[in-house]
Amino acid sequence: MEEQLTLQVVARIRSDFTSKFGIPRQSNLVPEQEALVVFEPAYRDENALRGLEGYSHLWLIWGFSEAHQEGWSPMVKPPKLGGNKRMGVFATRSPFRPNPLGLSSVRLMRLEKRPNLGTVLVVSGADLMDGSPIYDIKPYLSFTDSHPEARNGFAADHVAERLPVEFPAELLDRIPEEKRPALLSSLSLDPRPGYLTGRSDPYGFPYAGKDVRFCVEDGVVKVFDVVDEP
Repeated sequence: MEEQLTLQVVARIRSDFTSKFGIPRQSNLVPEQEALVVFEPAYRDENALRGLEGYSHLWLIWGFSEAHQEGWSPMVKPPKLGGNKRMGVFATRSPFRPNPLGLSSVRLMRLEKRPNLGTVLVVSGADLMDGSPIYDIKPYLSFTDSHPEARNGFAADHVAERLPVEFPAELLDRIPEEKRPALLSSLSLDPRPGYLTGRSDPYGFPYAGKDVRFCVEDGVVKVFDVVDEP
């Protein structure tokens, strides 16, 4: 008999990234990015958070809510491999998998009480899109979860490289000062799919209420406009 598990959404992320494009491809690549974990009303119980302040990092188990497909494929095309090389789905962190679950380690900055929201978790380094459902939260334990000797497979050849970013001062002034470091760091990771990195087409993504538009020329990310989101 096939076993079924019903997952409950215990919280949702509140982030400046409101679309899939532009989000760091792994957690902690942009530690400057802060986000909120906001619990659903049924789980806003202070007792559920007792002792959490003693941890510095957490695991978030969450859902790829925007990864839509019928069925599943045993092979996927990781963007960092140029989008034309297939790997086994269980050898990747692709959102297109039998159960579209994500796993992210984040830093717990603090717990805050917010009007009408109860106690929220302020975390940094999250790679979740705004509104993503969180199904569980577990403490990160350095004595068992950290494995410095671990092998990284084909991912080791594609460690995130940083590109220089040209962001004209008059455009950067349109971004709230406290949100600029995370945006600059995200842009430096080159959000474009790997199979398009040889082109200089214009791109854009929403961030903190703005639409940030850029292109990449000669290995440099060049921001050419920042406008209000429609």
